[in-house]
Order: sequence, then structure tokens, then C-alpha cells
Amino acid sequence: MSSPRAGCSRSPAPRRKRRRRRRSGTEQQGPGATMKAEAGADSSMINLSVQQVLSLWAHGTVLRNLTEMWYWVFLWALFSSLFIHGAVGIMMFVMLQRHKQGRIMSLILVSVGFLSSVSGAMITSAAVAGIYRVAGKNMAPLEALVFGVGQTVLTIIISFSRILATL
Repeated sequence: MSSPRAGCSRSPAPRRKRRRRRRSGTEQQGPGATMKAEAGADSSMINLSVQQVLSLWAHGTVLRNLTEMWYWVFLWALFSSLFIHGAVGIMMFVMLQRHKQGRIMSLILVSVGFLSSVSGAMITSAAVAGIYRVAGKNMAPLEALVFGVGQTVLTIIISFSRILATL
């Protein structure tokens, strides 16, 4: 009449041995790792290393996947924007060092400007990569450089033209 669970003393449940899962080649194994893409019979390597992107180390390779194209274009836009905003931030700190609220305002302006340009770069990099992917074209690493730095240059041109219109 009593079930095994109804008793006061319960025997411990048998422990199951956990099986160790081996890492396959499709998993990322560190910050500079490459990820293997399985696309039917074609298994190509996706270059996800920041060092490869910034040094244009992948000579003779083309960017075939959407994520790879987006990543390369975005990293070039990110680092070119970081360079520009860093230089402007240093100039603002130097020029406004004696102003009471100048240092705080320059920090706020640089951080808001950088975050807005990075979020815009995410969207436009995805759009460029999507257009390339839909068109069935492959992207060369140098093209990713041109598109990424070009986004930053166009952002600077548009920003200065908006400032001049308000004066």
C-alpha cells in the first residue's frame, strides 16, 4: 500500500556517469579561432580573427558567407571610427581642460558619438553583406576595408554638413 516515495528514508538515486562531449571542428575554441561552416559538400573556413581582418592577412581568400562579410566590414568600420573618435576626444580634452564642465561634456559627446556610429555601422555592414550575398558575389578582404572605412568617412562628411546647416 505504500509507495517507495512515501517512506521516510529514501535511497539515493543511482548516479549516472556523464559522458564527456568531444569538441568538433564546428565549435569556436578561443578568441582567435576559426569556425568551420558546413554548406552541403562545400566546407570552407570562416575567418573570425581580428588580427586577420586588420592585417588583411588572408591573401588570396574571398569572403563567401554573410557573417564573414558582415564581420570584416563591421570591424573596419569599428576601428576606423574608434581612431577618429579617439583623436577628436583627445583634442576636446586638451581644448576644454580648464573649463569647469568641459571634461564631462567632452566625455559624454565622444561616447554618444561613438556608440551611435557603431550602431549605424552594424546596420549598414549587414546591409552591404546582405546585398553581396543575395547577388551571389564573393567579397575580397580589400573590399571590406573600403566599405568599412568608407562608412566612417561618409559619417564624418554627413556630420559636418549637418553642423554647417545649423550655423
